[in-house]
Amino acid sequence: MALFLLTALTMVAFAANSILTRAAVDGAGMDPLGFALLRVASGAAVLAVLVILRGRGWGWSRRRLSGAFWLAVYMVGFSAAYVTLDAGLGALILFGGVQLTMFGGGLLTGASVPARAWAGMVLALAGLAWLLWPGPGVVVAPAATGCMLAGALGWGIYSLKGRVEADALAATAGNFLVCLPMVALVVALTGWGAMPMRGLLLALVSGGVTSGLGYALWYRLLPRLAPSTAAVAQLSAPVIAVIGGAALLAEPVTARILLAGALVLGGIAVATVQRRSGSSGS
Repeated sequence: MALFLLTALTMVAFAANSILTRAAVDGAGMDPLGFALLRVASGAAVLAVLVILRGRGWGWSRRRLSGAFWLAVYMVGFSAAYVTLDAGLGALILFGGVQLTMFGGGLLTGASVPARAWAGMVLALAGLAWLLWPGPGVVVAPAATGCMLAGALGWGIYSLKGRVEADALAATAGNFLVCLPMVALVVALTGWGAMPMRGLLLALVSGGVTSGLGYALWYRLLPRLAPSTAAVAQLSAPVIAVIGGAALLAEPVTARILLAGALVLGGIAVATVQRRSGSSGS
C-alpha cells in the first residue's frame, strides 16, 4: 500500500511539471529553454542543500555523467517541444515513448515481463491514445515531435538508470548538478528569450519541488518497481495533468476524458496489482 501511495504521489509531481510548464511557456510567455535551465538550477540547489544537511556524501561516480546527460536530453527536449506542439499530442508522444523505452530496456536486460503487464500496457496505452490523440485540423510539427521523442528517450533511459542507484537523494542531486552546465550550454548557444516574473516563479517551483524532490522520490522507488510496472505507471501522469489542467487552467472535462482516464488507470491496475499467492511483495 505504501509503495502504491508513494508511486501515486510521484505521478502527481510529474503531472504538475506539465501544468507548470504550460502555465509558464504558454500562459506567461516564458522562453522554454530558459525555463528548463531555471528548472534544473532550482532543483540542483534544493537537492544540494538536502545532501549537505544529511551529511552522508554525494556518491559521485561515472554514472553521474550518463544520468545527467539523459536528464538534460529530457529537460531540453520537453521544453523545446512545447513551443509548437499541441499539448495533448506532446503528452502522448512523451509518455508513450517513455513506456516503449522502459519496456524495451527491460527486455534488453532480461527482465521478465508477464502477460499481465503486457495486457495492462496495451489497455493503458489505448486509453491514453483515445484521450490525447489530436482531432481533424491539428498540424503536427516534425521538429517539435522530434524534440519530444528525444525527451521521451532521455526520461526513459534516466529512469532505467535509477534502478541501480542505492542512494536516491545523492544520485538525483549529483545528476542535477552535472546536468546544469549541459543545459546552460544549450541555452548559451541558442540565446535567452523572454523571462517574465511569473514564469520565473513557476520554473523555481517546478525545479525545486516537483522535479528535484519528485525525481529523488522516483529514484528511491525505481529499485522496487519492475521496468514494465514503472513504464505503465507513468501513463497516469497525462491523465492527472488533464484533471489538473481542468481545475487550474480552466480546460474542459468531457465524458471522453473520464472514460479514457478510467481505461488508463485500469491498465495500470492490471499491470501493477499482483495476485496474493505465494510470497508477498515488499
